[in-house]
Amino acid sequence: MGDHPGGLILVVTGSTLRAEQMDRPLAYFLQKQIDELGDGHDERMALVISDRYYLTHPDLHSLPTISVGGPGVNRLAQKLLKKLPAVLTVEGKFFIQMDPEEVVLRASIWGMDNPQTRIAVVTFAERYLPRFTALCWQGQA
Repeated sequence: MGDHPGGLILVVTGSTLRAEQMDRPLAYFLQKQIDELGDGHDERMALVISDRYYLTHPDLHSLPTISVGGPGVNRLAQKLLKKLPAVLTVEGKFFIQMDPEEVVLRASIWGMDNPQTRIAVVTFAERYLPRFTALCWQGQA
């Protein structure tokens, strides 16, 4: 996967059975939201992949990336835990981590359990996703 569309945003989930069952549907929700925001531009799209695939393909690491699911089930979230600050945390129940300077186009979204992860994903989609995608796609026609 060496050639990537210029507007590609990766949505990465864990590869454990629990992550596949609980977090992958949330990742598909985000994919749909991203695809709708990019409507009318074929190169603006999201792709859902596993943490294992992402981590073993360094050529993907330069792409804008959203990690879904906590560090217990998603190895990318585990790596981002100490690298990205929390821009929103609600009573230690869910977390949205991003670069507040908007330089690093990475986000990690997770909760202490699946219902909290759902809330985090919806909150991210409503509050942060339009700006995140605009940053990812700036400079594109």
